[in-house]
Amino acid sequence: MQRFYPVVRVLSLVILMFGLTMLVPLGVSWFLDDGAFASFDEAVLLTIATGLGLWYVTRRETRDLTIRDGFLMVALVWTLLPIYAALPLVLQLGLSFTDAYFEAVSGLTTTGATVLTGLDDLPVSINLWRTQMVWLGGMGLIVLAIAILPLLGIGGRQMFKAETPGPMKDTKMTPRIAETAKGLWIVYSLLSTCCALAYYWAGMSGPDAIMHMFATMGLGGFSSHDASFAYFASPTIEAVSIVFMLLAGMNFATHFVVLSGRSLRPYRSDPEAGWFLLVTLGSVVGIAAFLVFNDVYASFDEALRYAAFNVVSIATTTGFATTDYALWPFFAPLWMLFLCSFATSAGSTGGGIKMIRALVLYKQVYRELTRAMHPSAVHPVKVGGDVVPPNILFAVLAFGFMYMVCIASMTLLLSFSGLEIITAFSAVVASINNTGPGLGQVGPASNYAGLTDFQIWVCTFAMLLGRLEIFTLLVVMTPAFWRK
Repeated sequence: MQRFYPVVRVLSLVILMFGLTMLVPLGVSWFLDDGAFASFDEAVLLTIATGLGLWYVTRRETRDLTIRDGFLMVALVWTLLPIYAALPLVLQLGLSFTDAYFEAVSGLTTTGATVLTGLDDLPVSINLWRTQMVWLGGMGLIVLAIAILPLLGIGGRQMFKAETPGPMKDTKMTPRIAETAKGLWIVYSLLSTCCALAYYWAGMSGPDAIMHMFATMGLGGFSSHDASFAYFASPTIEAVSIVFMLLAGMNFATHFVVLSGRSLRPYRSDPEAGWFLLVTLGSVVGIAAFLVFNDVYASFDEALRYAAFNVVSIATTTGFATTDYALWPFFAPLWMLFLCSFATSAGSTGGGIKMIRALVLYKQVYRELTRAMHPSAVHPVKVGGDVVPPNILFAVLAFGFMYMVCIASMTLLLSFSGLEIITAFSAVVASINNTGPGLGQVGPASNYAGLTDFQIWVCTFAMLLGRLEIFTLLVVMTPAFWRK
C-alpha cells in the first residue's frame, strides 16, 4: 500500500485546494442569504477534512511521481473530485448520488450536460458552483496543481504529461513545467476577466456575467437559466459569446506566445488555428444558407444570427443554445454534431479528438492514396511544415481507432438499455466530445433527466473518457498497469 503514498500525498493536496475553491460559493451564499449556506458549509468541511487527513498519513513521503503514478494520479483526481463537487447538489437539492455525480462530472469535464430543471429558481450559489466547476475543469485542475505544487517541493512533470492533450505532451512554452502551467493559467484568467467585463458591458447582470464567463471560457455550456442564451434575446450578448468561444477553442499556448511576444504572427503559424476558424466559420455560413434555402428563416441575416451562435457553440463543444436547433432540417444538427468531434484545437478547453489529430489523419489517408499509385514515392506526413514522427502518427491512428470503438460500443450499450438510436448515438457523441446537448431525448430543448441510472452512468463514463482523451483512463484499467 505504501507504494501509492506519493500519489495519495499529491491527491490530498489537490483535494485540499479543491475544498478551498468551494469557499467562493460559500461566501456568496452567506452574503446573499440564498439558503444554501449550510450545504456548502458541510461540503467544505468534508472536503478539507479529507484532504488534511490524507496529507497527515502521507506527510513524510518524499518520493517523486513516476510515469505510472502520473496516470493514476490524473485518473483519481477526475473520478474522485466529482464526489466532493456533488456534495452541495446532494445536500441542497436532494439529488440522488447518480444524478449529482453526473452533474459534477459534467461540470468538471466541461461537458455541460445537465439533469436539472428550474435553473432560474436555484440558489445563486448553486448555479455559481456549477459554472465554477466548468471554469476549473476547463484549464484542468491538474495544471493548476502543477503551478502550485512545486512551491511545496512536489514535481509535476508526470502529472502534466498525463493531463495535457496528446499533441502537447512534449511541447513546453517555457523551460519549466510549473512555469508552463502558470503561463497557461495567467492567459486563461486574463481572457476570462475580459469575457466577464464584455458580458457585463453587453447587458448581463453582474452574477450572470460571471457565471456565463465561467461556462464560456471553460466551453462547458452550463447556464443559470433554463432557456440558456435565449433568455437574454440579445444579439450583442450572443456576439460577445461567439468571440470568446472561438478564443477558448484555440490553443492557449498560442495565446500565451501572442501575448508574451506582442505579435499576432503565432496565430498564422499555428497549424490548427486557421483550419479551426475556416471550418467553424465556413460551417456557419453554409448552415445559414441551408436554413434559408429550406425556409426555416425568412432572411439570411436572421438565419446567420441563429446559425452563428449555435454552430460555434456546438463546434467548440460549449453547448449553449438560443433555439431548439433539433427542429432544423436534420442535416444541420447532424453536421453540428460532427463538427464537435474535431473542430477545437489541442491546448484549448474544448473536447473532441482535436483539429491537429484530424489533420494528421487526413494527411495519412492522402499519403496512403498516393502510395497506392506510386509505391516507391517518399511522401512524409507534414503538419505546419514539420514532419510528423512515426511514433506520433501511430499514436494518433491508435487514438482514432479507440475513439470510434468507444462511440460504437457505448452507443450499442445505450441502445441495448432501451434508448432509440438517435438519442443513444448523439448522447454518446455529445458526452465523449464533452459537448453536452445531443439530439432526440437529450436535445437542446431537453436534458438528460429522462435517462435511467444505467444510461446516466454510461454517459458519465463517456465524459471522463473524453476529458482524459481515452488512453489516460483506459491505461489505468489494464492488468499490466497494476503489475509490479
